[in-house]
Amino acid sequence: MKDILYAPWRDEYIAGKETQGCVFCHISQNQKDDEALHVLYRDEHCFMVMNRYPYTPGHFMIIPHLHTDKLEELPSETWLHMSDLAQKGVKLLKEGFGAHGVNIGMNLGRAGGAGIAEHIHMHLVPRWDRDTNFITSIAQNRVYSTDFIRVYKRIKELVPKYI
Repeated sequence: MKDILYAPWRDEYIAGKETQGCVFCHISQNQKDDEALHVLYRDEHCFMVMNRYPYTPGHFMIIPHLHTDKLEELPSETWLHMSDLAQKGVKLLKEGFGAHGVNIGMNLGRAGGAGIAEHIHMHLVPRWDRDTNFITSIAQNRVYSTDFIRVYKRIKELVPKYI
């Protein structure tokens, strides 16, 4: 007998409306839909958006508006701005959201592990002491312990104070 792990919240991902083209460009170009797309912040260079299928509660991304898969071709001004937002985002996650630590990362290219390889993006993943439980260790699955929308609203509430 096989064990079954139910994840009904992923139904939207599987059966939902598929975005044509680059999902990050879609978010960049549709500011009017920021709430529905879970955008936390945007300015002329970048936007910050919750990762809809996060590693841990509060996982968000910093994404340049410029569509590129090459970090080496990103204008320095945009890269420096992303770095500034990352510093502020870490402070937000630690001080405002209570994270004990934060993983920051970019997976460049499909071979580098990028799920959306055509548009670079930086992940900020909040971490807590002992946040890896047995299911991650023995079943290669993660348990998301809180409501996504509640986390989105809490972090969005913190953005004006930290960003």
